[in-house]
Amino acid sequence: MFSVPNPRQYICTKYAWEQRKLGDLGSVAMNKRVFKEQTSENGEVPFFKIGTFGSEPDSFISRELFEEYKLKYPYPEIGDILISASGSIGRTVVYQGKDEYFQDSNIVWLKHNNHLDNKFLKQFYSIVKWQGLEGSTIKRLYNKNILDTNISIPSPEEQQKIGQYFKKLDETITLHQRKLDKLKQLKQGYLQLLFPQNDEKVPRIRFANFDENWNLCNIKKLAKVFIGLVTSMTENYREEGTLLIRNSDIKSGKFEFADNPIYLDEQFAEKNNTRRLSLGDVITVHTGDIGTSAVIGAKESGAIGFATINTRPNENMLDSNYLSIYFNTTNHKNWATKMSTGDGRSNYNLYDFNRVMIPLPNLIEQKLIGAFLKKFNNIINLEQSKLNELKSLKEALLQKMFI
Repeated sequence: MFSVPNPRQYICTKYAWEQRKLGDLGSVAMNKRVFKEQTSENGEVPFFKIGTFGSEPDSFISRELFEEYKLKYPYPEIGDILISASGSIGRTVVYQGKDEYFQDSNIVWLKHNNHLDNKFLKQFYSIVKWQGLEGSTIKRLYNKNILDTNISIPSPEEQQKIGQYFKKLDETITLHQRKLDKLKQLKQGYLQLLFPQNDEKVPRIRFANFDENWNLCNIKKLAKVFIGLVTSMTENYREEGTLLIRNSDIKSGKFEFADNPIYLDEQFAEKNNTRRLSLGDVITVHTGDIGTSAVIGAKESGAIGFATINTRPNENMLDSNYLSIYFNTTNHKNWATKMSTGDGRSNYNLYDFNRVMIPLPNLIEQKLIGAFLKKFNNIINLEQSKLNELKSLKEALLQKMFI
């Protein structure tokens, strides 16, 4: 586990902060214009356009042109914060000193001659409200918007301490993000190996002492399939009562409810008692991210789904965790998408769902696979929670600091 830096070690608030405009502290700079005929698909120096800003370049300029323009015209210094000024405005990239060039007017930076600490400025950019753009649909950040924007600044020494603190916090967030990404990649690898692919009869890796071929079995022979509510009943929504599970509440292997979950009036819920979900039922997204499933636990038992397809496995034939994990595999999601009946929106119906064929080992092997991947999901969810907490901490600190 990575430790979160203590802000008291870095931040001092002894002196009052000063309200200034960015234009009082510097000027907007950009590279010399490069024309399309001066670029190529292959070359010596990457040329970043707004569409490739922060990612991989698809254009290049010659070394000769780069050296000429770098010498004669404005060019960022190491640590300068480059800003996207069109499209998704306000995205930032820290210039690290590599030989690369940037599209004029679309990618700019504030040349401030060390009036600002760049690490401090980078954090300000993450929450800034650009002057003249609030509530605007304009997708262009002009120099005036930047220069007229207000910023509160402490002393140079305190800027450095604040910048250093958030740098450490960002590094901690990045480490957790990388760990989470690796865990998700590893899980996807296991999913590919623990389930048969294409026309294979068995998966590529198995638990010890299992060697029988798997079978394909229709879902209707293994479970009871039923649907959730199919029409909106907002007049029956309450602040307490029977929990309503919507498609957006279902994630891969878990539930994520909003801060204020929706409940149904108990009398209305009783009229739809046959739609109630029981412990161990598998609830599946019917429209949108189709195939995404989770297993009903004690907290969700008794709930009713809205626009969901629900499965109640025969416990002597089918393991709930195994089924949910299979529904979340790429193979099943691809099949579900092909069966989609939606016009521009993924949607598969009960008829198609009843045609699902489940690759099936014996029940003991199912339980081992289900338990293994459920544990893996729990580790991923725990890491995601840590990451979310760190991001929330950073956001709260920034809001208190700059607003």
